Amino acid sequence: MKERVQKLMAQADIGSRRACEEIIRQGRVRVNGQVISIGDKADPEKDIIEVDGVRIRPEKQRRLYIVFNKPRNVLSAKTGNPKDDRPTVRELIPIEGHLFTIGRLDAESEGLMVLTNDGDLANQLAHPRYEHTKTYKVEVYGRVTDETVERWEAGVWLPEGKTARCSVKILGRTHETTILRVVLTEGKKRQIRRVAAML
Repeated sequence: MKERVQKLMAQADIGSRRACEEIIRQGRVRVNGQVISIGDKADPEKDIIEVDGVRIRPEKQRRLYIVFNKPRNVLSAKTGNPKDDRPTVRELIPIEGHLFTIGRLDAESEGLMVLTNDGDLANQLAHPRYEHTKTYKVEVYGRVTDETVERWEAGVWLPEGKTARCSVKILGRTHETTILRVVLTEGKKRQIRRVAAML
């Protein structure tokens, strides 16, 4: 049965669906000797699919869906800094093969992440065009006022642009802190920490 070539490439652990699309754009993928375009289909049982001249054989694999509660001081992904020896989420999950990580959290945060080898699901959960909401429980020092909540919800200017509107609700208070629920449809790098520090 014919399927989109970028999907077959992802099944063969060439990379994420988006990375595979970029490889196709670069003209590095051939089906039966012909350079292909994004959206072209192939039958892995009948067609010869090559990436950089090397034949790939996508395997139908058992789909894995892992829900992981990331602890603090664990990285969502490698930082690229060789001196950073903190473990990554992937290193804590002893499963062979490529897994997509959905729901990045900074090292100091803890919370739910999803890992899967299902490229379709990963794309639907992670791609911004689907506008999935992400809910965070946030504890900040000090007394957060209704005015601060309104400013946060309206969007705050960061160096890379204004944050999208969001929902912020005060859940409770302790002697020194305010506990909030923040619901986002976007996720700029360390957005919640940066906005909370500004306000």
